[in-house]
Amino acid sequence: MRVKRTTAAAAGLLLAAGLSVTQASVARAVGTAAPCGGTYTIVVGGTGSSWNNDGFTGDIQQHVGYPTQIPNGASARAGVDELNRLVRGQRTACPDQHVKMGGYSLGAAVVHIWVTENWRTFDNVNAVLIADPKRRGGPGADGGSVPFGGVVGAPLAGADTYFGNVPVKTICHWDYVCDESAGIWTYPANHVNNYPADFNMDHHDDGANEQWYNGAWYPASW
Repeated sequence: MRVKRTTAAAAGLLLAAGLSVTQASVARAVGTAAPCGGTYTIVVGGTGSSWNNDGFTGDIQQHVGYPTQIPNGASARAGVDELNRLVRGQRTACPDQHVKMGGYSLGAAVVHIWVTENWRTFDNVNAVLIADPKRRGGPGADGGSVPFGGVVGAPLAGADTYFGNVPVKTICHWDYVCDESAGIWTYPANHVNNYPADFNMDHHDDGANEQWYNGAWYPASW
């Protein structure tokens, strides 16, 4: 039992978002849809974040609230379900509006999973994945959800590029959470400090389909 507890604690450490720990957030109620003009930007924070404290900036219409205290398959599943509820509600109100979704760390895994599960039935959308623990290498190696897959569980476990025809921009900078080859000693400093400009969603084009790895640009490989 002690070994299992230690492993679980390590998994939580490696997938944490580096934000102060707060109580698990409750999703913000959405009484009406956002305006239909322009792009509908929706973001998902990482471990320990809340919908009103996830680090994202820019012209954002919705921050997703979900249980973020423990980075495991159950929290990822809850995040995916809430993200799906929100974007489909907006799409019903605004059928021609483009949706841009972004996520960081555990939140990036949530967006990643959503794209994998929904690309066949939801178009006019793109995704920005910052420090995605489900990132498939290369360049570099797979993200931290691979070695800790047996602890965190599905759907957080594993790495893939099942994005279908959705444009996806992945960003990983010298960070073990999204690249095992960075070395575990890079955590938590690099995971917390290496993405200052990337949290501004206005910096990401609606059609970006590319990789940024350790400061260099790479074409999409999916």
